[in-house]
Amino acid sequence: MALVVQKYGGSSVSDAAAMKRVAKRIVATKRAGHNVVVVVSAMGDTTDDLLDLAASVTQKAPQREMDMLLSAGERISMSLLAMAVNELGETAISYTGQQAGVLTDNHYGKAHIVSMVPERVARSIHDGNIAIVAGFQGVNERKDVTTLGRGGSDTTAVALAASLHADVCEIYTDVDGMFTADPRIVSKAKQISSTTYEETLEMAAHGAKILHLRAVEFARRYHVPLHVRSSFSDKLGTWISDGPAHPELRGLVPDSALTFDPESQLMKETPVEEPIISGLAHDRSEDKITLVGVPDEPGRAAHIFEIIARAGANIDMIVQNVSTVQPGATDLTITLPHADAADTVKALEGAKAEGGFLKVVHTGNVGKLSLVGAGMRTNPGVSAKLFGTLSKAGINIDMISTSEIRLSVLVSEDQLDEAVRAVHSAFDLDAEQVEAVVYGGTGR
Repeated sequence: MALVVQKYGGSSVSDAAAMKRVAKRIVATKRAGHNVVVVVSAMGDTTDDLLDLAASVTQKAPQREMDMLLSAGERISMSLLAMAVNELGETAISYTGQQAGVLTDNHYGKAHIVSMVPERVARSIHDGNIAIVAGFQGVNERKDVTTLGRGGSDTTAVALAASLHADVCEIYTDVDGMFTADPRIVSKAKQISSTTYEETLEMAAHGAKILHLRAVEFARRYHVPLHVRSSFSDKLGTWISDGPAHPELRGLVPDSALTFDPESQLMKETPVEEPIISGLAHDRSEDKITLVGVPDEPGRAAHIFEIIARAGANIDMIVQNVSTVQPGATDLTITLPHADAADTVKALEGAKAEGGFLKVVHTGNVGKLSLVGAGMRTNPGVSAKLFGTLSKAGINIDMISTSEIRLSVLVSEDQLDEAVRAVHSAFDLDAEQVEAVVYGGTGR
């Protein structure tokens, strides 16, 4: 008997009919002989609707009260889903994040999980019940409700799977798995049957919305196998792990995940050569900030990044070059989430005198394209092909950033979709026919 944690996103439980469909899947998994724990997001666009409602009341809501408000969406979902499962003859019990033992720090709106004590959930499983947990939320040391940030239900699910030692954490969404690019932009994107934590981390960190970044970090740290699939079809999705699936999951995971052969009790052979490029991610949620005329002397950069850190910004790309306006100085450019930009610009403007730089230039409407693949380590020519492809398409590159298995470029936002399609084709990632179906949701 395997322990399966299932997470259902908002598009999967968007209305009563969707709830009933998900309930049937949960009950089928239970009756197949598995223990089941479910994590659920708010219905459809409920979280966005609650944000809009708050904005109609106040322009500066206390973050504590925002967390109390936004956590209501998942509580509605968990109770309705428990009712739907009970209606099918299985016993389901719903739990809030606090009741499920999700303990967080005090950062309202983007809290981090500090520990998991899922005692009530474990007891429910032991008693043969199905536990249904509200995602996206926890409780801090003050006993206040906190939320984990957008996409936080993924993190709730993986944290529960880790603490309960689950055999797999299934992430149900509105597409059939992970693809080589966003199928909303590239209609001939190929489905990825299996991949590693490392590659998935790079994809999630650079714009792929299929998984929350912190969820993948949790999965890698605690060795939680992930299976990304659609709640709208019975197709097997994408297996994410650095090892094979448990044999008891045969039929529940892609065949490529079952590298262990239960009949011979031996590991099956795996391909020696990795694909050069596994996938392509894009992100249009970042802004660019340039500090012009930064004195070129020790300690200046450290001081600037201390200011940015105090503003609470998460920096992505960093480029420093010789200043075009002042001898003996540099220009320093960073990219960061759009939501962090206003506070960061304000903090930097206020520190202009002590920082010694001339001005702060804030630019929106930028897009980031990232190539990801473990094969980049040993295959030359990836950069040349990427830059050549963008050049032929008439797309200018603004910034470049690399890691061992990733190459990212910043381009104009209005050319991002064109860039994604051109690069996807150039690296032979296009499928011969359309494989991807987007069953629901908006991709936001």
